[in-house]
Amino acid sequence: MAVACLHAAPARQRIELADVFRAHGKAYAQTHRLSSSQRKVMRAIVQCRTAALGGQRESCSQCGYSRYRYHSCRNRHCPKCQSLAKAQWLEDRRRELLPTPYFHNVFTLPHELNGLILTSDRNRRALWGLLFQAAAETLLAFGRNHLGGTIGLTLVLHTWDQRLRPHFHVHAVVTGGALAADGSQWIDAGRKFLFPVRALSKVFRGKYVAGVEKLLAAYELDLPPQLTRPDDQRRLLRTLRRKPWVVYSKRPFAGPEKLLDYLGRYTHRVAISNHRLLAMEDGQVEFAYRDRRDGDRKKTMRLPAEEFIGRFLKHVLPKGFMRIRHYGLLANRAKQERLARCRELLDAIAPEPQESKTWAEWLLLWTGEDPTRCPQCGHAPLVCEEIPQPTRTNRLAIDDAFW
Repeated sequence: MAVACLHAAPARQRIELADVFRAHGKAYAQTHRLSSSQRKVMRAIVQCRTAALGGQRESCSQCGYSRYRYHSCRNRHCPKCQSLAKAQWLEDRRRELLPTPYFHNVFTLPHELNGLILTSDRNRRALWGLLFQAAAETLLAFGRNHLGGTIGLTLVLHTWDQRLRPHFHVHAVVTGGALAADGSQWIDAGRKFLFPVRALSKVFRGKYVAGVEKLLAAYELDLPPQLTRPDDQRRLLRTLRRKPWVVYSKRPFAGPEKLLDYLGRYTHRVAISNHRLLAMEDGQVEFAYRDRRDGDRKKTMRLPAEEFIGRFLKHVLPKGFMRIRHYGLLANRAKQERLARCRELLDAIAPEPQESKTWAEWLLLWTGEDPTRCPQCGHAPLVCEEIPQPTRTNRLAIDDAFW
């Protein structure tokens, strides 16, 4: 009897964003104009957790086991570096939650603004900053006018869609109530409805377009060729005023913790994570995405490496630009005093003070693995020997090899 032998297909080699930059970044940098921020991001991601950044040699004094642990680049665009920051951020936000419903709002910019925003880092800084300002002012004004007090909100900037195309919007986590202006009471917003979405949309649009008009009048934006004439600028402003703007509002029925977990996917990640990258071959990069218009089905897309890198770099943040901001009750000034007063009015117990966890404590919590113990014999602690970073001359040689 003939026996059929079934052979499993070879597993795909796992790739990372750093691999794409190593293979195609130099060619891209030679044929495209990059900002200093974009160059810095590419360099950091390529060097992350390599000898270029130095590290430690860890060895066990009992069994002789040894391993190298290289330093992370800690760049906020690197998909390998933000797990600890994200976990600590989520823990801090959970400790600030009040015993009240929370609502999820999303304020989206129309795509007619994409070209102007992407013209330069200067424009990104100004127009993304205006997005924060207009969304926050809109929500705070509705809190004062509809509830008669100050609400708390956290805004998170999100600049991409699943296919890495520009899609500029902010997510807002909003308290379902407000602290009265005189601090005498907590004003509950109800559990089914926060603010009317159409009214939010109109006010948000008005504030943002007025802000764009001021920036244009003050010559504080770099203008692309299609907007250099005053008539073109007036036409853009007229178009923006006439079309409806998208504002989404929904109560997170699963509770604010689930909403924070959802936002945590974006707070400390930019554009794409490594697990979505599937293959890189023949100058093409393949990655997974979810098609929101087709029932959220999971699909794959292949792009030329040049196009893939270009899409990623559109989402690099200007130097020092903060993509997570807090307003109202959660504004840094007097936040602790306001939250304490809210808890007092809501008969809530304040969380116990807690120190931030170390990376070793987080790793033990996530995986059950104690990184200070020898994985071979269990002896602790491992002996660490510092590996210095390369000298300036060697770093320049590394940069020359990449660029």
